[in-house]
Amino acid sequence: MSRPTPLSGYPEWLPAQRAVEKQVVDTLRRTFELHGFAGIETRAVEPMEQLLRKGEIDKEVYVLRRLHADPDEGDDSRSLGLHFDLTVPFARYVLENSGRLQFPFRRYQVQKVWRGERPQEGRYREFLQADIDVVGDGALAFHHDIEVVEVMAEAMSQLPLPALRMQVNNRKLVQGFYRGLGVDDVAAVLRAVDKLDKIGPDAVREAITAEGHSVAVADACLRLAAITGADARVVEQVQALGVRNDELDEGLAELAALLDAAGGRRGSVEVVAALKIARGLDYYTGTVMETVMKGYEHLGSVSAGGRYDALASDGSTTYPGVGISFGVTRTLAPLLARGVLTGSRSTPSVVLVALASDDARPAARQVATALRARGIACELAPAPQKYGKQIRQAERRGIPYVWFPAEAAADGVAAVRDIRTGEQVPADHTTWSPPQDDLRPTVVRAEES
Repeated sequence: MSRPTPLSGYPEWLPAQRAVEKQVVDTLRRTFELHGFAGIETRAVEPMEQLLRKGEIDKEVYVLRRLHADPDEGDDSRSLGLHFDLTVPFARYVLENSGRLQFPFRRYQVQKVWRGERPQEGRYREFLQADIDVVGDGALAFHHDIEVVEVMAEAMSQLPLPALRMQVNNRKLVQGFYRGLGVDDVAAVLRAVDKLDKIGPDAVREAITAEGHSVAVADACLRLAAITGADARVVEQVQALGVRNDELDEGLAELAALLDAAGGRRGSVEVVAALKIARGLDYYTGTVMETVMKGYEHLGSVSAGGRYDALASDGSTTYPGVGISFGVTRTLAPLLARGVLTGSRSTPSVVLVALASDDARPAARQVATALRARGIACELAPAPQKYGKQIRQAERRGIPYVWFPAEAAADGVAAVRDIRTGEQVPADHTTWSPPQDDLRPTVVRAEES
């Protein structure tokens, strides 16, 4: 069999890289659970009509069907697609389980999603996301908008990443501003402004005027999009533009409250208002947020989300929610590819138990079993080679310690060697433990060039 050709857009990690991803996911889960979010997992497929409710996404959905499905059989698989995010399946999950959930329902979800995008750095066809959402029954207080921003900012600040900038805005503010200008097709202008960073102000102005609006209206939209700041002074800047609208006022009040509670810096994460953030997807109704990573702004947002008041409804009850997603793969892939992040070792093993001979294997297995019983990951040497070769085996695998059996020592006492320093000390497998930092692989961050 010839060497397989990698599939573009479907990243796979080497063990040391996978150790980085695992630590990032564990950190996210730990933070989410500290704030009372319960973990769930939804199925990989959803009905196509459910997936296509989100807006301009139909070209990216993977359809799922049996290879030999007969269209005349009415096979249900003809109408199924792989989920492209975690929000749409979560909305369906809430509707199906509403009678068994306690509201407001707080969930986190870390799961693979699939999207038919053109593969490039920051864009993948299969990738891992981590989401948090709070959903209410009939109503959901605004303070939950603040909460999800604070929780995700706290979670991201604990990750071994470059500095992050979480940009927040409010759709009510933007929509009210546009309506105050006399814009009827607000969604079209929103989609145009949402592309500002990609296509630039001239192209945005052209897109807005192409919708039948004047250059003055387009310029006012661009002036709004240029406003940024970390505190409620952004409200004064918006008011200075002279547009008046009740929905605008409501959005300004909510944004001011969000900035007052969550604005500013939290470790490596800065939370600021950026009124160019619109989020082009149809279901957002209030707070919206996007996060960019310093030095990797070309990737676009690595975390995004917002308030959705009508995504989930059974006809009699509406379940409004607010949530935010962190793109685990999108964030880590360029850092792993550049060697900015790696794992300290490619195996969870912290100890290699050396073998004096094949006859000594049962005794070595007993040592390994005793170490594992105390939470110390270890493995036996594959063969009873010379000890120098067994040490090199540990070095190649990144295992920091080698355990030498008692029969290997002149004094008949077992010993353990830190092969990084060469220090070797007598040891008892019922009491010895490595330093806490060595127990599991850690993330090593190199200086970025």
